[in-house]
Amino acid sequence: MFDLLNTINNPSQLRALERKQLPQLASELRAYVLDSVSQTGGHLSSNLGTVELTVALHYVFNTPDDRIVWDVGHQTYPHKILTGRREAMATLRQQGGISGFPKRSESPYDAFGTAHSSTSISAALGMAVASRNQNIQRQHIAVIGDGAMTAGMAFEAMNNAGVTPNVNLLVVLNDNDMSISPPVGALNRYLARLMSGKFYAAAKRGVETLLSVAPPLLEVARRFEEHAKGMVVPATLFEEFGFNYIGPIDGHDLDSLIPTLENLKQLGGVQFLHVVTKKGQGYKLAEADPVAYHGPGKFNPAEGLKKAASTKQTYTQVFGQWLCDQAAADDKLVGITPAMREGSGLVEFEKQFPQRYFDVGIAEQHAVTFAAGLACEGMKPVVAIYSTFLQRAYDQLIHDVALQNLDVTFALDRAGLVGADGATHAGNYDIAFLRCIPNMVVATPSDENECRLLLSTCYQHAGPSAVRYPRGSGLGQAISAQLETVALGKGIVRRQGKTIAFAVFGTLLPAVLAAAETLNATVVDMRFAKPIDESLLQTLAMSHAAIVTVEDGCIMGGAGSACAEALQKIGAPSIPLLHLGIPDQFIDHGEQGALYRELGLDAAGITRQVTTTFANLFEPPTQSAAAAAESAHTGDTSRRVA
Repeated sequence: MFDLLNTINNPSQLRALERKQLPQLASELRAYVLDSVSQTGGHLSSNLGTVELTVALHYVFNTPDDRIVWDVGHQTYPHKILTGRREAMATLRQQGGISGFPKRSESPYDAFGTAHSSTSISAALGMAVASRNQNIQRQHIAVIGDGAMTAGMAFEAMNNAGVTPNVNLLVVLNDNDMSISPPVGALNRYLARLMSGKFYAAAKRGVETLLSVAPPLLEVARRFEEHAKGMVVPATLFEEFGFNYIGPIDGHDLDSLIPTLENLKQLGGVQFLHVVTKKGQGYKLAEADPVAYHGPGKFNPAEGLKKAASTKQTYTQVFGQWLCDQAAADDKLVGITPAMREGSGLVEFEKQFPQRYFDVGIAEQHAVTFAAGLACEGMKPVVAIYSTFLQRAYDQLIHDVALQNLDVTFALDRAGLVGADGATHAGNYDIAFLRCIPNMVVATPSDENECRLLLSTCYQHAGPSAVRYPRGSGLGQAISAQLETVALGKGIVRRQGKTIAFAVFGTLLPAVLAAAETLNATVVDMRFAKPIDESLLQTLAMSHAAIVTVEDGCIMGGAGSACAEALQKIGAPSIPLLHLGIPDQFIDHGEQGALYRELGLDAAGITRQVTTTFANLFEPPTQSAAAAAESAHTGDTSRRVA
């Protein structure tokens, strides 16, 4: 089935093939992608759409010496298969296996690590300048999707590239009329108009052929073209940036792709190739519904995706239902997403409240400042955004929202470890980077009902706030249909014990409760990382021998640090602290539960870490130890266990 593909272990072997063999290779490669992803799960539609483009790029360019930077990178499975990782596809996105995105440490063919969009032109331009300054002759190719082109960073890079002399930079716009959600915005309409300008493209080719026998006339025609072009299609935006624009061409036609790329390779300078592809190409079910097949789990290709039966709601679904309910109760609510309608759970909201739904494209910075503008005029914006993507709008969060104390609610999906998408998508840092911002409220719900409660609480708070919740299903808790609130900045005792007190932030609460049964410990659901419940922490410090903080975020600067700072601030008695959470390292891809177990954040791991750290508290008490414990419980802190 994969007779030709099995002979290709690196692109040099691909380049040794005859041109007439490439369609067969592309066909086998597409079938291999479908077969592989159906067994492991992963990104599918985007990869089926880039098969011919990938083959053509590696056939024409001398990779890895020539650099290819893939924007976002979730369309690089064909690239991985052709660059020596065919057999490793069985381990895709699994612990110890290969990444679902380009990764420099994984292969010399992965020129730049990507997973967040719109970085490719900047990175490729940097490489091109480095090559120029070191007198190295090589090609630099940035492959960017039409969705990624909506981000300001892509235009910032083109603005710089257009005036950078003597660099070889080819930008390939992979235009499939899709990002993850359906495309939005003026750029999408502009690209659609370019696509409709086939008359202009055909006329231009005809005139160039006619005038090729008279070069001086061709130059006259070129100058006239700049004026005549606008009469047939819109003036080419990309040429205004200083790029030589070519296209659009069929991205599934190797007979168009390869000669065009070969010509552009010879031209050098800054070039822009507009390639049109189809997401899901070659697999009818994915072609018909590229959104559903964007990132499926395991499935049977012959049957397609089946809806999994589950009685537990995901946190994303809980947020989506809350948003609709809150919008029905308050006509000032507006929902905002940076191109993640499905992922952030806004599909139903858009249906019910289309005039209050805003997909701003892959433009996180704009999303946050847009929300700030709405809040200035009395609206109540809710920004639904992945934790990892809010990082991209940190300046706007501080300067445009928090500094002005504007009433914007942030719903942070994918907090904590996200599993198969790995370090690039993990929401490990939000507690640390949010709680240091004045005026911010940071809520950490422990289950689905708590998530709804804290969303309502933060929404009613007249100022900036964030509610963080993880990827995946909840515990199966009953969810109130009401829009109830809780006291801002106040925790709640979930289990009363003695000696050890757990202060828990977020959805690791069940693991802590299980550990507490073994340890006979007190467990407090803190609910908020900011404002922190200082009085509750003081009570714990006065009545226990040690406090253990637990969070599914980074330890450095996180909620545990907030507890230590609060205890010092209020002059609470000196008490031993143990902070459990994500260590100071990037955590690779793998199954969520397995990753937490490896970090010692399951019940057994928590128990082990506590008993190891505070071994003296769990040994049979001597007379002096018993006296010390008695002193601790009666408020005498002079003999605390160190």
